[in-house]
Amino acid sequence: MPYIDDSPASSPRLGSKSRGSRDTLSSGSLESSKSTELDAEKGLEMRKWVLSGILASEETYLGQLEALLLPMKPLKAAATTSQPVLTVTQIETIFFKVAELYEIHKEFYDGLLPRVQQWNHQQRVGDLFQRLANQLGLYRAFVDNYEVAVETAEKCSQANSQFAEISENLKVRSSKECKDHTVKMSLEALLYKPVDRVTRGTLVLHDLLKHTPPSHPDHPLLQDALRISQNFLSSINEEITPRRQSMTVKKGEHRQLLKDSFMVELVEGARKLRHVFLFTDLLLCAKLKKMTGGKSQQYDCKWYIPLADLAFQNVDESDSCPIPQVPDEDIDAMKIKISQIKNEIQREKKANKGGKLVERLRKKLCEQESLLLLTSPCMAFRVHNRNGKSYTFLISSDYERAEWREAIREQQKKRFKSFSLTSVELQMLTNSCVKLQTVHSIPLTINKEDDESPGLYGFLNVIVHSASGLKQSLNLYCTLEVDSFGYFVNKAKTRVYRDTTEPNWNEEFEIELEGSQTLRLLCYEKCYNKSKLNREDGENSDRIVAKSQIQLDPQALPGKDWQRTVVSMNGIEVKLSMKFTSREFSLKRMPSRKQTGVFGVKISTVTKRERSKVPYIVRQCVEEVERRGMEEVGIYRVSGVATDIQALKVAFDANDKDVSVMMSEMDVNAIAGTLKLYFRELPEPLFTDELYPSFAGGIALSDSVAKESCMLNLLLSLPEPNLVTFLFLLDHLKRVAENESVNKMSLHNLATVFGPTLLRPSEKDSKIPANPTLPISMGDSWSLEVMSQVQVLLYFLQLETIPTPDSKRQSILFSTEV
Repeated sequence: MPYIDDSPASSPRLGSKSRGSRDTLSSGSLESSKSTELDAEKGLEMRKWVLSGILASEETYLGQLEALLLPMKPLKAAATTSQPVLTVTQIETIFFKVAELYEIHKEFYDGLLPRVQQWNHQQRVGDLFQRLANQLGLYRAFVDNYEVAVETAEKCSQANSQFAEISENLKVRSSKECKDHTVKMSLEALLYKPVDRVTRGTLVLHDLLKHTPPSHPDHPLLQDALRISQNFLSSINEEITPRRQSMTVKKGEHRQLLKDSFMVELVEGARKLRHVFLFTDLLLCAKLKKMTGGKSQQYDCKWYIPLADLAFQNVDESDSCPIPQVPDEDIDAMKIKISQIKNEIQREKKANKGGKLVERLRKKLCEQESLLLLTSPCMAFRVHNRNGKSYTFLISSDYERAEWREAIREQQKKRFKSFSLTSVELQMLTNSCVKLQTVHSIPLTINKEDDESPGLYGFLNVIVHSASGLKQSLNLYCTLEVDSFGYFVNKAKTRVYRDTTEPNWNEEFEIELEGSQTLRLLCYEKCYNKSKLNREDGENSDRIVAKSQIQLDPQALPGKDWQRTVVSMNGIEVKLSMKFTSREFSLKRMPSRKQTGVFGVKISTVTKRERSKVPYIVRQCVEEVERRGMEEVGIYRVSGVATDIQALKVAFDANDKDVSVMMSEMDVNAIAGTLKLYFRELPEPLFTDELYPSFAGGIALSDSVAKESCMLNLLLSLPEPNLVTFLFLLDHLKRVAENESVNKMSLHNLATVFGPTLLRPSEKDSKIPANPTLPISMGDSWSLEVMSQVQVLLYFLQLETIPTPDSKRQSILFSTEV
């Protein structure tokens, strides 16, 4: 592992493919000989770079020790006066061995600097490292006193405001070249520096030895220095290293990081962004500190639980703390802002304007995306410390919750003993998180490279065929999730296949993708016995049997053909077929060639033929949904089975007399899907191409009175079949939303589903790029157009009454005569 210091002047992290002198020359091979010499030359050059980095690191460390010594002298002088800030004993305890550490490192630095400045490949430095290693005993004394020093400093700060002010505002010089530039650090942070230094000494020597050929005079000296350092580190390792178990792991074993990710913690009703780390024996929750003044990344530990003391909280629903829900309107407003900012960034980049404006926009984008990720999760994941309090995380997907539970339970099988960390050990462990973390940034698009895929936009058709490999008969169903705006959303659910080891669903779903990169598949066992329901986290949930995820490849997926795949998970295999249709092709309104049906036929033509005010298909679907779908979770949002929807489409087009019987036997989500499909395939939107731009302009008006007048006048300007059908549908959607506490479909959720379906203009009026090869990103105007369509429908849904003239009011009282 390369030695990397937090010094701002540290050397660049260079990689070397040098084989050093371990290479052997092939006899008679001149090219091999030249290659080996060249590699050796590169290795020796790299040695200089490593030493330059060590020098820069030493300079930074000396500056930190100087900052500790600076207040020590006046404090000692004041201690003998009538008004001491600290006693002599307190000073000696807090600053124990700091002066001695400064002296040995100053001697090392003064010896190394001229040798690096007068560099040649035979230059020796091993004696300096050997001498420094032999003086490591000072660190033993410092480490033994460290905890007492920190506790004494804390008590003194609480008792004396003058010392508190001093200890929080110590100034550290950056480097000799920038003497005037200083960075503020606390006394506690500076006292930790020697503790951190001793654990990193062996890394320095490893790096230097790596680039020192065995034939070099320094090699045996550096090896001896490394041996001394390793022995010393081993002797105090149980007390200070962040990579060791303190009381729970057998001697010689290492504490390892198993899993980490950013999560939202619910703290006294407020949402806080945390970085959570699962080690082999404990779960640690940390906060990422804000970086100022060129400081390196740092974490602040909020709490930890030994796995021996961790339990998943079983909470009765009545006792469960309510999760504060962020209104859908607020979530949508954030998405609108994100899309607007991305649009601005793209415009500025194309115009090749100054980078400062783009940077400001990127900062705004980061703030909005961070806010969205903080406010969107609403699924509780609760952990409990048997010796203390409980903690609640909010996550967006059952997939993540299951992953964390599985990883923790797997470690708990090893049956560690309970323990507690000292403040030194906890500080060391928290600091190690910076180096050990595997998730380095919040999942924001702002953190993606410019050449990284923006994800897929359009519709993904997925057929869930069957499952095999079950060892016992189960009541099994599957759900499908995709990512959007950085978090995962549940998009589809198969029917429950009861009491079988080989379920055959053969159900097709159409899933809308918004910059999606991953499809997740989860298999659940449906629990019909309420007494056996899994009540962890206060949720009445079914058991996850298996789960997996598939990366959506933008290169492989597009095409007319279905792609079959087998997903293996926990010994179970699920067969899927997938087909992707990009947005520019999926959003075309295509008039039907057969004007005798209802799909793809103008609404005026259908109502005239049927001699009705509202098309028969709309009335039938609404009636069936109101009969048995008003309490269906996710009604209109969860996809229905595509094959059922297509069967109903054919039946309605053929005016099949048995269509009502077919509907009664189908899942209600298929009925809802058929209604959505009917409006989506209208050759002209319900709000008409002609009036669409006016609706989009009206909703953007800031004056509420002007907006209401404009929107109502526009609504009454619709052709009568369109107006009557819309008001019929509007009342139905309001009744659906009245059951929001059960079906989870708010007015906003319904507007999100139906807005684009009812308002999206025909292709000739759409802002979708005409060139199908052009990628459509969330920064394009299309996203803002969709948001506008949602806002228009939401506006009408939120109106308590729509005052229409009496002449039209008579015709819209849900007149359904044929």
